[in-house]
Formats: sequence, structure tokens, C-alpha cells
Amino acid sequence: MGTIEIKPIAYIHTEFKEKFGVPRQSGLADTAGYIEFAPAFAKAEAVRGLEEFSHIWLIWEFSKTKGQGWSPTVRPPKLGGNVRKGVFATRSPFRPNPLGLSCVCLERIEFGEMGPRLYVWGADMVDGTPIFDIKPYVPYADSIPEARGSFAQEAPAMLPVEFAAGSADGLSAEERTVLSQLLAQDPAPAYHSDAERVYGLDYADLAVRFRVEKGCITVVDIRRRCGKI
Repeated sequence: MGTIEIKPIAYIHTEFKEKFGVPRQSGLADTAGYIEFAPAFAKAEAVRGLEEFSHIWLIWEFSKTKGQGWSPTVRPPKLGGNVRKGVFATRSPFRPNPLGLSCVCLERIEFGEMGPRLYVWGADMVDGTPIFDIKPYVPYADSIPEARGSFAQEAPAMLPVEFAAGSADGLSAEERTVLSQLLAQDPAPAYHSDAERVYGLDYADLAVRFRVEKGCITVVDIRRRCGKI
């Protein structure tokens, strides 16, 4: 059988420097990002007409897990991390070919000396993730209301998020909203159940520390890289 060589056409820039805390699916949080094309593909005519679509598909690389191998079965977080499913029945990053698929909202396209830049919402990728292809979302073909989703039929239940006294002082309304959306998805490993354990999530210039106890997320501390909020 023949093989093909694919190379990144673009890279996405987001506020996630590490994969911990990244939404497990696109569109679950109002996370902003922008896409810059590699020089060979940074041509205005290549995106002509794309502004007429509200959403786009991104085919990208799980660059943070590349080279770590794959397993025929994995433990989806949505099932508590205790049930194994076939890798091809999940969206696990540990795949034979480390390719991801995300649908994001296309806010606008700007043009500059470096070519077009696509501004998007709902990104679920770390900063610098390579993108192999971009396709428009076509509602009549891509939306199938009667489709079955097995264990992923519905969006995950969101946990309540509380901010300890003083922990969110100095946050903008937008920062608080996005952090609440990210934490409500419970980014902590499904197999951890220690209510006293403090987890760390980095988003933009914020270092967030939180606990998970009795189905509730409690933010205990937030610091900016330049110091306390």
C-alpha cells in the first residue's frame, strides 16, 4: 500500500501552553485562538469565500502526545476512566496516526503582510498545534440530528464552580467566564478522588489552583505570572 506525506499548512495559537485543562471537545468553552498559515500557504486567494461560513473544521496533530505510541483500547474520561473502549470508538489522542478533528467558530479573517489570519472561538488545542487542513462546516451535510453517540450522546455534565473568598479578585468578567467553563468540565484525572488534592491549571497568564470535592470545583488561588491578582 502506498503512503502519502502531509505537512502542516498552518498553526493555531491559543492560551493553552500545556494540554492539562484543554477542553476535551471543541466548542465547550469560549476559548479564543487564531490561525496563521505556513509561508507556502499564506495566500489570500486560498481562503477566498471562507468568510461566508460561520464554522470550520480543523484537522490537526496531537503534537503533545506524538511518538508516545498507541493502544487498541483506551479509558475514556467520560466513562470515569475505568471502562475500556476500542481506540477507534473514542477520540483519544493515543492513535496510530495522531490526528485530531475540531469544529470551531470562525469569527473573522484579517489580512496582513504575513498572509491571512483566522480568528476562531471554541478551540480545544494547545498553543502552536500544527494544522493539516481546513474545511468549511456545511450544515446540511455535517449536522445529523438523529445520529447516535453511544457513551457520548450528550455533552458532559458541568460541575458547579465556586471561587474561594478573594481568589477571583482582579479577574475580568471574560476571564472568570472562561475559567468557569474550563473548570466545570472537571479537568482532573477521572481516577483521582482525593478531595484535599490541589490541581494546577494554566490559562493565558493565569495560574489557577483548584480542588474537586463532592461534585464541586473550588478555586482556591489564582495568580498571574507577574504576581498575585
